[in-house]
Amino acid sequence: MDSDQKHLPAGYHDVAPNMLATIVTCLEMTARPAPRANPPTDGLTVERWNAPALEDYRALYRRVGEDWLWVSRAVMEGDELAAIIEDPAVEIFSLMRNGERLGLLELDFRQAGECELAFFGLDQSLIGSGAGRILMNVAIDKAWDKPISRFWVHTCHLDHPAALAFYQRSGFRPYKRMVEIFEDPRQTGKLRADAAPHFPVLQAE
Repeated sequence: MDSDQKHLPAGYHDVAPNMLATIVTCLEMTARPAPRANPPTDGLTVERWNAPALEDYRALYRRVGEDWLWVSRAVMEGDELAAIIEDPAVEIFSLMRNGERLGLLELDFRQAGECELAFFGLDQSLIGSGAGRILMNVAIDKAWDKPISRFWVHTCHLDHPAALAFYQRSGFRPYKRMVEIFEDPRQTGKLRADAAPHFPVLQAE
């Protein structure tokens, strides 16, 4: 580890009422893992989503991520977001049933030799149904079909409580932990005021 890297000292650190603090875990795999069987698909398919319209993309992003306080793509300027999702090195897939988009998978190959699992999420109605395994199997296959040596992802404790264990079962290995502090998007109107009820809003005194 870089000895010059700064770390928070041991102890408690106050966070302003309008800010959120979360523990981020970074995970990686450096070889394709052994395949895991898909559960019954129950009519679900995973389809490539080429150059989605910004509002359609943001709608699905919010659908799967708002209650886990996903905010970055919801507030990103349109030109900046379009440059990412239209980049040929970024591959976007959606989990579909009867024409409805119920899950988001985004693979970012912009760093040579690597793939970032940039976004991975399901509609709340599918959590615990096995749909996550279907989507992850596609993610692993699509990532390792390219000439990469590393596939990585990060998650935080604002995500679904089963997310970290799911990534580990899928073959990812934790390698770094960070603290992220950012403005609470529910207090600025960037996300619903009642989003993520498992992580209450703090009111300034």
